[in-house]
Amino acid sequence: MSTEQLSPTSYLVLGLLAREGPSTPYDLKRHVAATIGHLWSFPHALLYAEPTRLASLGLCTEVQEANGRRRRVFTITPEGIAALQEWLQRPVREPTELRDPGLLRLFFADAGPIETEGDIADQQLVIHRAKLTSYAEEELLGVGSSASAAGHSSVAQWRGHGLRMAALYERAAVDFWEGVALEAAVDEAFTSRAAMVDTTAN
Repeated sequence: MSTEQLSPTSYLVLGLLAREGPSTPYDLKRHVAATIGHLWSFPHALLYAEPTRLASLGLCTEVQEANGRRRRVFTITPEGIAALQEWLQRPVREPTELRDPGLLRLFFADAGPIETEGDIADQQLVIHRAKLTSYAEEELLGVGSSASAAGHSSVAQWRGHGLRMAALYERAAVDFWEGVALEAAVDEAFTSRAAMVDTTAN
């Protein structure tokens, strides 16, 4: 099997199946929402479709319950574990992507009224401060716990590594947007003062 057939979502599913054990697509979605989904957006539809595709490649097995909700349960195979380990050992060559809607709007802020930049900064500060607060609360929940106490669950791994990076990013984002807001306020005050002087002169 060529690794070209596998995407980041493929490895996400394989990694979760390896760590969490047999899982339904809903289980996968729940694990992602609580952990790595904060740093990498995965369309929910892919999390339901990808396990079936991986099963067709022999990287996991699929068993459907005979009764009740007839849930589909997926289990990683030795071939799936080998593919996951090969991916982990492969050098990371792709550059980091930062797709921030706020930064995109800021890039074109000069096309709007003078207050546009400040408005964008204020909106982004609400978002990033709320995220930072939620991460700080989650960090407090993790104090005193350890990966060994919690097992090797994705939540324990998230609190051990990913949460720190997420919190650092949000702190940096708050600092950045506070600076943008301050600059925007200075620019607005200067423009307003210049307009008053121009009106007085006329």
